[in-house]
Amino acid sequence: MERKTVFSGVQPSGALTIGNYIGAIKNWVELQEEYDCYYCIVDLHAITVPQVPKDLRKNTLEVLALYLAAGIDPEKSTMFIQSHVPAHTELTWVLNSISYMGQLNRMTQFKEKSRKSEENLNAALFTYPVLMASDILLYGADLVPVGEDQKQHLELARDLAARFNNRYSDTFKVPDPLIKEVGSRIMSLQNPESKMSKSDADENAYILILDNKDAIRRKIKRAVTDSLGVVAYNDEQIGLKNLLDIYSIFSKEEIPNIVSRYEGQGYGKFKEDLAEVVVEGLSPIQEKYDYLISNKDHLEKIYKAGAEKAEYQAMKILRKVYKKVGFIPK
Repeated sequence: MERKTVFSGVQPSGALTIGNYIGAIKNWVELQEEYDCYYCIVDLHAITVPQVPKDLRKNTLEVLALYLAAGIDPEKSTMFIQSHVPAHTELTWVLNSISYMGQLNRMTQFKEKSRKSEENLNAALFTYPVLMASDILLYGADLVPVGEDQKQHLELARDLAARFNNRYSDTFKVPDPLIKEVGSRIMSLQNPESKMSKSDADENAYILILDNKDAIRRKIKRAVTDSLGVVAYNDEQIGLKNLLDIYSIFSKEEIPNIVSRYEGQGYGKFKEDLAEVVVEGLSPIQEKYDYLISNKDHLEKIYKAGAEKAEYQAMKILRKVYKKVGFIPK
C-alpha cells in the first residue's frame, strides 16, 4: 500500500520552545515511521517580520540541528530549507491569482499581526497563507499536522487546491488536517490563556528546548497555577492543566496516575518533580544538538540532499501547474 505524505514546517525565528517540541517536532518523529514526511524550515515565512540576516542564517541551522537532535532521521524524512526550493515562491504567484482579497483579509493571524505591527504592515504578511498553501500542495500532502491556530490556513490551502482543480482539472490533492488531542497546544507558563511563544516579552512564560537546568527549574517554579492548592485536571485550573499536559508528555505517563500521586500534596512538590521530568526529557536532545551544531559540514550535507529531493518532487507538480495555466514549457 502506498504511504501517505505529510508536510510540516517551523519558522527559524529564534530558539524553539517546548511548545514547538511537543506540539510539532516530537509528533513528527513518530509520523516518519508511517508516512513519507517533508519537514521544512520556512525561512521565507520568517521575513514577513524584520530579521537580522546573520541571525536568520544562524537560527535556520539551529532549527535543522534541533530537528535532527529530536530524532528526525534524514534517511526516513526529507528535511530542507524552504528558500532552497524556488518552486515554493513560483507556485505562490500562480495561487495568488486565484486567492481572494476578502478571504485573506479574514485570516485571524493577519488581523492579530497587523494590530501588532502597523509600521511593518507589508504585502508578504497579507499573502503568506498563500505561500503556506504552496508549501503543502507542492508535495501532494495528504495530511498536515496543525494546531488549532493554523486550521484556518489549512482551510485556505484546501480551498485553493479545489478552486484550481475546478478551473484547470485535477492537479492538487486536497489535504486533511492531522490534529493531535493532548499537547497539541502548550500554553504560556505566565498566561495560560495564550499559547506558549518564544516572542513573549516575559522569558518566564516559555521554556526553550535549549534552556539549561537551572532556567527550567526556575521557570516551572514561577509558573502560574491558582489558589486552590489541589492537583487536579480540569478547565477551571487551566495553568495546572497545562503543567499536567507537559508532565504527561515528558514522562509518558497517564494524567490520572500523575494526579493521584500528588493527592493532598499541593503544588510545590509537583512543580519540583515536573522540572526534573522536563530536564531529563530535554537532556539527550541538548547533548545531540551541541554535537550537531559544531558540525556545520554535516548539517550542510543534510540540507543540500534534502533540497535536491524536495525540488525533484516539487517540480513535478509545478510543471503540471505551469502547463495547465498556459505557460510555454522551457
